[in-house]
Amino acid sequence: MRTRVIATLLILTLALPSAAQQQTQPAATPANPFFLPGTNIPNLIAYLGLFSWINTIKAPPQKKHYEMAPVIDRRQKTTLMQAMMPFLGNLGIRDVMNLMAIKYKAKEGLSFDDVVESMKLRANQLNFKLVGHSPMWKDFVAVLEDRTAPRVEVFHYCDIAAGREVLRLAPEAVAFLPCRIAVMEDADKNIWVITLDWDLAWLDTIRGSMGIHPELARHAIDIRDKMDEIMRAAANGDL
Repeated sequence: MRTRVIATLLILTLALPSAAQQQTQPAATPANPFFLPGTNIPNLIAYLGLFSWINTIKAPPQKKHYEMAPVIDRRQKTTLMQAMMPFLGNLGIRDVMNLMAIKYKAKEGLSFDDVVESMKLRANQLNFKLVGHSPMWKDFVAVLEDRTAPRVEVFHYCDIAAGREVLRLAPEAVAFLPCRIAVMEDADKNIWVITLDWDLAWLDTIRGSMGIHPELARHAIDIRDKMDEIMRAAANGDL
C-alpha cells in the first residue's frame, strides 16, 4: 500500500511540470480548412465542395414585403468567412476597415463645426432627416477620463422613403440603418468625413448581380449618391 502511494505521488510530481507548461503555452491557432496546413496558400481542394454548400444558405424567393429570410447559423457564417480569408490573408484588420469605408478629407482652414454645418445644410436640401447624434469624444472624457482622444462625432441620417423601400425588399438591411456619417479629427488634427461604402458597382461584374432586386438597387444607389453629395459638401465647406 505504502509503495503504491509513493508511486502515485511520484507520477503526479513528474506530471505537474508538464501541466504547468501546457498552461503557459499559447493557444493553438484554429485550423482553417481553406488554407494548406501551415501556410497562407489557398487549399483549392477544399473549395470543390463549397459551391454546393453555398446553396444551403440561400434564401428562398420573397413572397411578401418585410419577409425575413431564414437565420444563418454561426457555423455557416464561419465557414463562409474562412473561405474568404485566403484571398484577404495579406490584409490586416485596419486594411479591411479602410476597404469598407469611404472618406473625404476636409479642406484646409475648415473647422470641425464648419464641416458639420455644411453637412447638415446639404442633408436638409436632399431631404435626409437627422435622426440621431452620437458625440463620442464627450463620452471618452466623461466615462473614460480620456482627454487625449481627438474629436469624433457620428450623425445618423435617414431618407424615409428610400429606407422604407429597402426594408420592404430586404428587412435584414435594418442592421445598416439609419445611415451614419462620422466627422473625425485624426492624429494630426486633420478633419475627415467617413461613412460605410454603399457602392454596388462591383455587382455589375457578377452574372445576375447576385439576384438583387432592381428596385432595391435603385434605392441603394440613390442613398449612396446622396450620402456622397452630403459628405463632399461637408468636406468642401459648401453652404
